[in-house]
Amino acid sequence: MGGLQAGSVGAFKGRDVISILDFTRSDLEELFEAADWFRRRLLDGNVPKLLDGRLVALAFFEPSTRTRLSFEAAAKRLGGETIGFTSEEAISVAKGESFADTIRMLDAYADIIVVRHKYEGAALYAAEVAEKPVVNAGDGRQHHPTQAMIDLYTVKLLFGSPDGLVYAVLGDLRYSRAAISFLYGLTLYKPKRVYLVSPPQLRIREEVEMVLRERGLPYREASDITEVIEEVDVLYVVRIQRERFPDPMEYEKVRGSYRVTPELVKKGKPTLRILHPLPKVDEIDPRVDSMPQAAYFFQASLGVPLRMALLTMILGVYAG
Repeated sequence: MGGLQAGSVGAFKGRDVISILDFTRSDLEELFEAADWFRRRLLDGNVPKLLDGRLVALAFFEPSTRTRLSFEAAAKRLGGETIGFTSEEAISVAKGESFADTIRMLDAYADIIVVRHKYEGAALYAAEVAEKPVVNAGDGRQHHPTQAMIDLYTVKLLFGSPDGLVYAVLGDLRYSRAAISFLYGLTLYKPKRVYLVSPPQLRIREEVEMVLRERGLPYREASDITEVIEEVDVLYVVRIQRERFPDPMEYEKVRGSYRVTPELVKKGKPTLRILHPLPKVDEIDPRVDSMPQAAYFFQASLGVPLRMALLTMILGVYAG
């Protein structure tokens, strides 16, 4: 079988996945090569049951659809089994059990733990408590590393490489962990330019901007996407994170403040591609879905092979 050489999974074997910043470009390229291998196996219906006898715990303390289901699909396609929950109300946390005790319980039951939580730092804390590997499936407004991996993999498949492209990240840059993780991921590559486009109330947080500066990302801030759309190769759109706003009135002030329309898309390059981590609400006109520039459903489809690659590499069962 083609693919990675045996032993190249060493960068991932037994490893926690907390932040995209914990990885190198070389790490991601190995992961993407493995994801290519699993894409081919999915297409020809010949997926090896590499996780037979393995158990994946899906500890989703916060609601999720795509992330949870794609991890579950990845595990089951590989012959593994899953256990877990999708809200605190469904488990003993509702009875007063501590987060740490819940993680210890899952650590005793499963081979790997996938955690999503509304609080920043929850996945890192879980990794400190657990002996088994922990994968961060989103913690508050901080990190969503596997989404960033999918996003960069999508760009690689669409353009050959994330290098040399002009990006615009549009929307809620203050609260969106997907947007922040994507920007962090871009610091591992060599983009030509990155535009940060948001309403003033949703501009990027200072601590995030500090990381981007320290890592040399060539970014500029803009308030209107129409000012830069003609230059852009990849338009990465995120919704306004209503659930992250401490004050509902602040959300109402910015609700509907940006929208990607067919008219806007036509002002861009014919090769423009639009990404979105989903779910989308009203920030993209539904008419854009059928345009060739819309790549977000293709992006979402890559979640399963990418996470298949990640699970098998962490558990040390993928050799290419």
